[in-house]
Amino acid sequence: MSPKQSKQPDDGSRLKIRVQPKSSRNQVDGFEGDTLRLRVTAPPADGNANVGAIALLAKTLGVSKSRLEIVKGHSSREKVVSIETLTEPEVRLRIESAIKD
Repeated sequence: MSPKQSKQPDDGSRLKIRVQPKSSRNQVDGFEGDTLRLRVTAPPADGNANVGAIALLAKTLGVSKSRLEIVKGHSSREKVVSIETLTEPEVRLRIESAIKD
C-alpha cells in the first residue's frame, strides 16, 4: 500500500460512492445517507466505469481528475474516493449545489 492510500491527507477528504455502470447518461443522483450515487455510461469492464466515475466526480466538484483517487472498491459498485484539497463539508456543498443546477 502506498503512503497516499494509507492515510487521509490533512487538506482532503474521503467520499463513499455507489456507481451504476452502463446507464443511459452520466449523472450525479445525490446522497443516500453518507453515500453518493453516480450513474455512468461506461461499462464496468476494464475499469472503464471507474474512469467515468472519476471524470464525473471531478467535473461536479470542479477539481482536476488527478486530485481524485479510488482507494477502496476498484472492482465493486461501492467505492471510497480520496479527494485532495477539499474538506468533507466543501465536497457536500459543491455536490448539492451542482445537483440543484
